[in-house]
Amino acid sequence: MLELPIHQLPAYARWFPRASAGATALAEHALATQVGRLWVDRADRPHMVAVACAGHVLLRGDPGAVTPAALAPLAGRYVQAPAQFEALLGASFDRVVPWERMVYIQREKPEAPRPPHGVTVRRMDAADAQALASLDADSSWIHASWGGPGGLAASGHAWGAFHKNRLLAVACTYFLGSRYEDIAVVTAPGHRRQQLALSCVVALSADVAARGRTASWTCSRYNRASRLLAWTSGFRLEREYVHHATGSAAARAVISATSGRG
Repeated sequence: MLELPIHQLPAYARWFPRASAGATALAEHALATQVGRLWVDRADRPHMVAVACAGHVLLRGDPGAVTPAALAPLAGRYVQAPAQFEALLGASFDRVVPWERMVYIQREKPEAPRPPHGVTVRRMDAADAQALASLDADSSWIHASWGGPGGLAASGHAWGAFHKNRLLAVACTYFLGSRYEDIAVVTAPGHRRQQLALSCVVALSADVAARGRTASWTCSRYNRASRLLAWTSGFRLEREYVHHATGSAAARAVISATSGRG
């Protein structure tokens, strides 16, 4: 696959869903933020296009147009593609694990929760970049779709729960679409079950509605805690789908890619 600068994505926008709820808003998010990566199988009239952001990939086109070696850049990612790509994905990586996913849309207005005494829930701004950077390593994924803590803090699309300037929970727009904003949330270890995440999600969802969009929520079918939080926040199931977690490029694909070189 040939990597192109992400600013060329508008030329390939027609390949990807528009006004779609869930992680399919990835392409619109990359268009709006210029955070992500773009690949095509060839520069002139491509038959396959892939756009990636925060470890997630949308892959579209003709799976017969490339060899398994061509998909090597998509190793170690979550790939969402039509069913006809399954054979190509299986031949391209040493393992491909299907993950059942659920997409929710906020349809009910939740009751405003009461955060614990001394906790302030507010919109985050550029000055909060260090607070985001101070989250534990397991929570660093929360700002990946904005290019890092500085990008998310300055985006205006994050709400945090703070206690004495320490960030305890954050909810943010993870993928910014034209109709939907797919949101995500993390809570610092030791501060769960205090309605901190719920408080941030409710505040963020109201903010999304004020922008004229609808909040969506994507999680694993088996993430009971996330599904419960979504339901409590007024989200209701819209659809289900499967994406594929890819391993390393398969040895046979690597051999194919390197054969014939002097």
